[in-house]
Amino acid sequence: MSKTTPENISLGKSALFMYSIYSLVFAVVILVFVILPAEYNIDPTGIGKKLGLTVFNEENTEISTSLSSPETAKKLEDSTETTTVIVPAGRGVEYKFTMEQYQKLTYEWTTDGTSLYFDLHGEPTGDTSGYFESYAIATAHNMKGSFTTPFAGSHGWYWKNTTNSPITVKLTVKGEYTKHGLK
Repeated sequence: MSKTTPENISLGKSALFMYSIYSLVFAVVILVFVILPAEYNIDPTGIGKKLGLTVFNEENTEISTSLSSPETAKKLEDSTETTTVIVPAGRGVEYKFTMEQYQKLTYEWTTDGTSLYFDLHGEPTGDTSGYFESYAIATAHNMKGSFTTPFAGSHGWYWKNTTNSPITVKLTVKGEYTKHGLK
């Protein structure tokens, strides 16, 4: 039985330079065609939409609402708002409300009867460590309740769909917040 030893491969400066250029071009292509459409809804080529990477930011989710003033937030405190969120098959989405400390939100969400994994949680304003505080974690097809925010920041749900079909969540809220939408 003969032993084989790995060969040493050495690259010249020109080959190393070319591989570095290839890597840089590959990284830019991935950034433009995958990361920007999926993470930031920036799709300069339109490929992201065709690949389904912009599904969280499409207009049919009816969630591009922004409230500008505290007066508007105060008016909304006394009104009920209903939003529809589509959770794509095999994916998860976050739907958040921007709220100040000690503000209250009353909510009810329901699906067509299909259960979703969810995490109701909050993330403090200005935090860059990735910290979040969970208020409820479960798998269910509906939930009703209210919460008072322990800190200023974004508070809401992460829903995960483990089925092969999109699931529509009907979310009804009443409370104090300044804006809301998919995160």
